[in-house]
Amino acid sequence: MATYLYVGVTPGGKQVKGEIQARNKNEVLSLLRKKKLRPLSVKGKPISLDINIMGGGVKLQDLSRFSRQFAAMASAGLPLVQCLDILAQQTENKTLAKTIQQISGDIQSGNTLADSLSKHPKIFNPLFCNMIAAGETSGNLDVILARLADYQEKAYALRRKIQGALNYPIILSVVAVLVVAIMLTFVVPTFAQMFESVGGELPLPTRIVMSLSGFLRNNIIFIIVAIIALIVGLMTYYKTEKGKYNLDWLKLNIPILGNLERKGAVSRFSQTLSTLLSSGVTILDALSITAKTAGNAVLEKGLFRTLEKITGGLTIAEPLKETGIFPPMVIHMISVGEKTGDLSGMLSKVSQFYQEEVDAAVDALTSMLEPIMIVVMGVIIGGILIAMYMPMFEMIGTIG
Repeated sequence: MATYLYVGVTPGGKQVKGEIQARNKNEVLSLLRKKKLRPLSVKGKPISLDINIMGGGVKLQDLSRFSRQFAAMASAGLPLVQCLDILAQQTENKTLAKTIQQISGDIQSGNTLADSLSKHPKIFNPLFCNMIAAGETSGNLDVILARLADYQEKAYALRRKIQGALNYPIILSVVAVLVVAIMLTFVVPTFAQMFESVGGELPLPTRIVMSLSGFLRNNIIFIIVAIIALIVGLMTYYKTEKGKYNLDWLKLNIPILGNLERKGAVSRFSQTLSTLLSSGVTILDALSITAKTAGNAVLEKGLFRTLEKITGGLTIAEPLKETGIFPPMVIHMISVGEKTGDLSGMLSKVSQFYQEEVDAAVDALTSMLEPIMIVVMGVIIGGILIAMYMPMFEMIGTIG
């Protein structure tokens, strides 16, 4: 997704400017036509090199708090600009507070809330902006804001659970590697000097450990550089379209962890699409927004294929089945929702079910990985210690 700057003309002849996120210029033109704007110019936004030291980023919980407070004030009947001014004053996140002030100024200049939000795509994604637009059109802005807050809170809770489950084995692995590296770098050489002064044939495990220690100490700089190069290379590769697709596919299919990632993806999809449909967004727009905010390139590609086939006259369930991501139960429930005319309600049930599945998968993964990692660390560290003490045992046996 790239950010484009556009200049367009409204049906009333008024010239407007703004920013919009899209894959290419053709998609920008399509989005502008949906907004009933006649485009005059479209160009890519230059990359900013400014570093925001004071404000930092805007986290999902900041947006959730903003939406919840905004909904409360809007339902109380406060004017839109007054709501934003109050929120700008009491928001702790400086980046978000500054953005809210800019949005308030845009609204006072005659822009709608949705258009003003869309000028800040790094903070307010297409889902947020389109739901606000639906709320403004229907006159239920406070209800939509409350739904957005509920959605963001659930999304944040789901993200924390998945990240927590993935972070646990990573932290244990890093600790194990550091402990082994310290032992090979500092502990083993002390024993090696003692064995060399005594002389004699060392056991095979001891020679292997001493060789690993020597290799690590002689090539420590090259090993660190190689690790940094690998991390940078993966990050650079992930920024490419092909790299993101391949690595996201790997995340969905890796043993054990892939099952957790897949359940999380299904839950996010169901929750996002249900929230959009219940807010009055059309099915085509809702699927397009859900695809752009899917968080997984494989799911995103599958949803855009689904969108193309729906436009050709198919139901949602049939093309979703071809993506290979959704379990048969989910496809069946979506099909039932389409036939009964309650797709939003059915997707909400799917989302709730898979949130519970994610909870169970996280608990199972944590309970399974903890003993495995402890055993692995014990075997590695214990093996090094035994290998170092074996010559001493032989010396004691010889003396005896």
